[in-house]
Amino acid sequence: MKLTIVITSTRPGRVGKAVADWFEGYAKEHAPHLEVAVADLKEIDLPLYDEPRHPMLQDYEHAHTRRWSEIVEQSDAFVFVLPEYNHTAPPTFFNALDYLYKEWNFKPAGFVSYGGISGGIRAVETARHTVSTMEMVPVKQQVLIPMVGEHLHDGVFHPTDMHTQSAQTLVEMIGRWATALKTMR
Repeated sequence: MKLTIVITSTRPGRVGKAVADWFEGYAKEHAPHLEVAVADLKEIDLPLYDEPRHPMLQDYEHAHTRRWSEIVEQSDAFVFVLPEYNHTAPPTFFNALDYLYKEWNFKPAGFVSYGGISGGIRAVETARHTVSTMEMVPVKQQVLIPMVGEHLHDGVFHPTDMHTQSAQTLVEMIGRWATALKTMR
């Protein structure tokens, strides 16, 4: 089973990469049954949705869409590292989802969210609704990181016990859902 961690923030000075680096290391160490990969939307560099045909047709014109489609198609599960921007997920998250449709179907989606006092929980609530319309299964468990800046030192995220316990629960549930949903794909 392949778990792809998607870094959704692309803004300069972002902390999402540091959070994703921690979660990737955690998942690799504590979920040996999962092949773990990272997809960084900053590196993938999808423009604002620019495909002329509906994504359900999978008739992609652009190389960036075909590359993104391949990454998503080859994945069995996703964990989105998600900041909260104005009480919702960043536009890059929605844009990346909108590029595709069938490639997302019947795969679990988990969330590692971060932000200020809310820890990104409002972003996750909007994201859960959106992924479910893509025929994904949003898992209930998540990693919530309030006041993320307090856990960053020299560009490295330092988790608390709450973060690591939440990460353990999330990787366990993502693995279980990925296995269950594989029969539907």
